[in-house]
Amino acid sequence: MENAYLLSAFKTISFIYDVITYPVYLILQQPWNKKHKSKQIKSDITKFDDHTIIIKTLSKPTSNHLTLVKDKIDTLQKVFQYAVNKYAYSYCLGTRDVLAEEDEVQRNGRIFKKYVMGDYRWMTFTEVDKASDHFGNALVSLGQKPKENIAIFAETRAEWMISVQGCFKQNIPVVTLYATLGEDAIAHGINETEVTIVITSHDLLPKFKKILQLTPRVKTLIYMEDQLAKTNTSGYKDEVEIISFKSVLKRGSEYTVTENHLPIKSDIAIVMYTSGSTGTPKGVNLSHTNLISTLKAFTDAINIDYKRDVFMGYLPLAHVFELLGELACLLCGIRIGYSTPLTMIDTSSKIKRGTKGDAAVLRPTLMTAVPLILDRIYKGINEKVSSGTTFQKTLFKFAFEYKRKWMERGFQTPLINMLVFKKTSALLGGRIRFILCGGAPLSPETHTLIKICLCENVQQGYGLTETSSCGSAMSRDDMSTGRVGAPLTVNDFMLVSWEEGSYRITDKPFPRGELIIGGDNISPGYYKNPEKTKEEFFEKDGKWWFKTGDIGQLEADGAIKIIDRKKDLVKLQGGEYVSLGKVESQLKTCPVVDNICIYGNPFHMYTIALVVPNRHHLIDMAKKLNIENVNEISIEELFSNKELEKAVVDELAVHGRKNKLERFEIPTAIIICNDVWTPDNNLVTAAFKIKRREIYDKYKVQIDNLYQF
Repeated sequence: MENAYLLSAFKTISFIYDVITYPVYLILQQPWNKKHKSKQIKSDITKFDDHTIIIKTLSKPTSNHLTLVKDKIDTLQKVFQYAVNKYAYSYCLGTRDVLAEEDEVQRNGRIFKKYVMGDYRWMTFTEVDKASDHFGNALVSLGQKPKENIAIFAETRAEWMISVQGCFKQNIPVVTLYATLGEDAIAHGINETEVTIVITSHDLLPKFKKILQLTPRVKTLIYMEDQLAKTNTSGYKDEVEIISFKSVLKRGSEYTVTENHLPIKSDIAIVMYTSGSTGTPKGVNLSHTNLISTLKAFTDAINIDYKRDVFMGYLPLAHVFELLGELACLLCGIRIGYSTPLTMIDTSSKIKRGTKGDAAVLRPTLMTAVPLILDRIYKGINEKVSSGTTFQKTLFKFAFEYKRKWMERGFQTPLINMLVFKKTSALLGGRIRFILCGGAPLSPETHTLIKICLCENVQQGYGLTETSSCGSAMSRDDMSTGRVGAPLTVNDFMLVSWEEGSYRITDKPFPRGELIIGGDNISPGYYKNPEKTKEEFFEKDGKWWFKTGDIGQLEADGAIKIIDRKKDLVKLQGGEYVSLGKVESQLKTCPVVDNICIYGNPFHMYTIALVVPNRHHLIDMAKKLNIENVNEISIEELFSNKELEKAVVDELAVHGRKNKLERFEIPTAIIICNDVWTPDNNLVTAAFKIKRREIYDKYKVQIDNLYQF
């Protein structure tokens, strides 16, 4: 009853406010222009044959794209030199000072180590240029030859970018390895690329006590120092030289390279190892031409202003999406401040209580994100709201629906933003105006919440390592959610019928089929893997193409929606096809789910779910069910409680129906998993994509048992 009175009061006040302010906002904001731009046709469509549609963008190159062409800036070394000449004394890379590490007593009596942090310390473009020169010189002095690979296995930080720029200047291809990869995968990448020098960090160096036993070619380790702790370099193979990053820079400042070895556009710049969701990670060759193409496309798709924009870098630079995002910032003179998930916001796990996280100090305006990060923010906001008072919950729900209604009509809501959403936007510093999301499909629910609570301009893009992170992106005027936009300015798409999955370009109301991407952004192929290259890449009409394996739907305005993946499709006993990835993306936003993997058996009529639960939410559910001794019984006993399992199944079903899943898509049985899935236990990739085969193998007995009943 109290909720109803509050809601009625809010509606009455808002109605009066709307009547008074509507004419003013109508004149000032001109929402019809925004809606018109959102609905504009985005692609030129040509039917190639009975099974293929060609999709080309209608967008035109912007000034930065045209500058790269006009000035013949065709390598990454030239890109950075152009930026240094143009923005010489502007801030370039920023690192936050860590002043101390102190003990903090938690409410339960446990003691955690927390950072006391200071301000950001900035290097100008000129200073970064000088440091990268010295780094490149030092590599030459250590015996590194042009076109011979070097590996970077380190977290995202300023030294990573300085290192890679130094390598570009000496035409040294860089092998990138995720910091979360397991030891076998790291050794595989190092051995396959015949690396002799590896660049790593203080935190990751100890891994090499084992890795060096598996990588006999490695002769030198360069480590990026910790701000507080001294690095222990004892206990490693005697014949391996271990050098600090600062020592390398000093060495390079005292060494003169007598002959320049600048890259040409066809040279390989990066050998980037995919995260390996379907097996051993594959090395993807990326040339300077490939990466320059993506830079052109990114600067066409994103509206940036070097005078006021600040980019927060925190995703793995070993991922092509983050690397190209940061390189695009450097091209445009945007400063990059580095962060980590452990220190990003005020409540991050390494931030001392009462002090500020990185975002509050940096106050970024631009950032890249992956759905995993945005899904966590989505759940965090919902949990915070759910734990509030009746007044707070009612106000938030009203404000959320109010803003959504007016956003869909093309309006902005400055008063509601100030009164309600100013607090949620402060989570990331209060100035975020643009988020580019990629790496996996972003659910419409998460997309909408982030647009309302954090940043109204959230563009979803689509690309793969093999396409240099380039493919398509929503236009900056697109008001929709759940789509990935039209092809970018440097590549075209083919939409090809896939008969086995019943996806055809003749489907009504929208053509559907496998997406194939072609253009200068397409990798030459996999490293030392001609068979796989021949299987996934091909040449047609003078253009190099890559088969993505993703199923797209071509919408009426020429935008693309990713609806399935060939490898994720399972046909149930009743003949229904279930897209495992689609179901997972919808159920991941359920509050009880931290991670989920759907399993379908073709000899049965239904699917099951393997769920890594949100433990806090699960314990709350158990208390509401009056399960005895919730706080005393073991996690294993709690997770196997049949009453609790049924409650989770029911919650998933309600959430699935709410998100318009079909009856046969919603799992009818679950396994609540004790273990958190991490790269260390090989159940997710370094990019935190689930590894189906490994998950199915680990839980095979439980899966078989579920299907027996």
